[in-house]
Amino acid sequence: MKIYLEKFNQTFHFLFLTFLISSNLAAQENTVKIYPVESHELLLNPGIGFTTFQRFNGDTLNSGMGWTEGFPIVYQDFDGNLKNDNHPQTTMVYFRVNWRFLETAPGVYNWKMIDKALKTAAERGQTLMLRISPYEGDEKKDVPVWYREIVGEELNIKSEKWNVDPENPAYVKYFGGMIAALGQRYDGHPDLEAVDVAFIGYWGEGDGTHLLSDLTRLALINAYLDNFKKTHLIFQPLNGDAPHPEVLVRGTNIAAYWPDGTNNGEGSQMRHLGWRIDCLGDMSFFPQWGFAHMLDVYPQDIVRSGMSEAWKKAPVAMEICGTFLNWMEKQKYDEETVKYIFGQALKWHISSFNAKSSPVPKEWSPLVDEWLKKMGYRFVLRKFTYPSEVTPQGQLFITAWWENKGVAPIYKEYKFAIRLKNDNKTEVIATGADIRSWMPGDIVFDEKLYIPHDMPVGEYQLEIAIVDPVAFDPRVKLAIKGVNKDGWYSMGNITVVPGN
Repeated sequence: MKIYLEKFNQTFHFLFLTFLISSNLAAQENTVKIYPVESHELLLNPGIGFTTFQRFNGDTLNSGMGWTEGFPIVYQDFDGNLKNDNHPQTTMVYFRVNWRFLETAPGVYNWKMIDKALKTAAERGQTLMLRISPYEGDEKKDVPVWYREIVGEELNIKSEKWNVDPENPAYVKYFGGMIAALGQRYDGHPDLEAVDVAFIGYWGEGDGTHLLSDLTRLALINAYLDNFKKTHLIFQPLNGDAPHPEVLVRGTNIAAYWPDGTNNGEGSQMRHLGWRIDCLGDMSFFPQWGFAHMLDVYPQDIVRSGMSEAWKKAPVAMEICGTFLNWMEKQKYDEETVKYIFGQALKWHISSFNAKSSPVPKEWSPLVDEWLKKMGYRFVLRKFTYPSEVTPQGQLFITAWWENKGVAPIYKEYKFAIRLKNDNKTEVIATGADIRSWMPGDIVFDEKLYIPHDMPVGEYQLEIAIVDPVAFDPRVKLAIKGVNKDGWYSMGNITVVPGN
């Protein structure tokens, strides 16, 4: 009996292995493998790359080494040409407007200015990044006239870059109230890319943040956190005059992690904010200050501020120190210095860059182009497999090996989708991939999708794209060849055959 069972088991194992091998071979014969060809072209994609500043795509750039900001938005005559001469094309426009030009009387807001900016940005293929600055040093850019009349001349102000006393309860009431109203009107607007958290100091850059009481600091920050829940918030956690870069976010619900192992907390209540720096490229612009942003402040204080890991959840934005013309003609930077600056920005996971709508010197254009190819995300599809035949109501099992060759993830909730298309039928099937988790490096994604029960039999083109989650229109260009006029990438043919 024992011998009989052993022979039975051996026979069973042999037959089972034969079945597995034959099934595997059949599956392999039924599997289409695609290895897309990588494209090395410069891609224009949402949320990454250069921004125009106080300008839209197609506008004339700033001349010389200067730039404008703070005043109401000015619209140049537009001839329909979106090209930016001597400046990369962009998908974002960045405006800084001072408080006095938005709130013209207590609780009276010039929403038409923001509405028109959003509409114009969309028409120029851009989304709007926005900062409402409290004031600047220029008398014409002071706090609103009506607010100055309320508070009068305030004495013993703690910082020379404060125009008013932020500890006056009126400041939280009115400036904080303006930010709350802004969020209630525009949070989640599809054409609003991000909003800067700004509430103190010239240009809203945060001078003297460490001098604020906790009560005032938290009230002003919470005006943003409580009213912007969908649109990305970006804040400036450090600059050369902030002796304690960690102070701004301590005790808030902003996710922050410090080298000593402490953090602001964990859990769903924590907010992931991006950050920005405003003097990228300062190797020694201001020797009288005794420091250089690139050599002393940024490398150390990005860590000390608790923001070194923020890029994994929210975008990092950077702004040029001076202009490119200043770098070349006044600072006398050579190509190696520019490479160093760009390399540091990539190390800090830059997604967008504001060059103040000033021209890029032709000599540096190749460096800028290579920089742009690494800035933010850059998705290369390395391998894609799918079955050559499927049935209505049957499974469509796909596997995809991606590589993100950029330095950051994507931060918008776009969808990775499959399209089956022939002359008679088009069907788009969204996958469950959360592409916001696709960090730099390799990504492997597998999923079983289902063919609709009423899908007509026949041969289809199988195409892929990263699409808008509502309209299912392609939104993100991939770094592979083979895109069609609709923005989809063909992976080959698939046949829908009758089911059993």
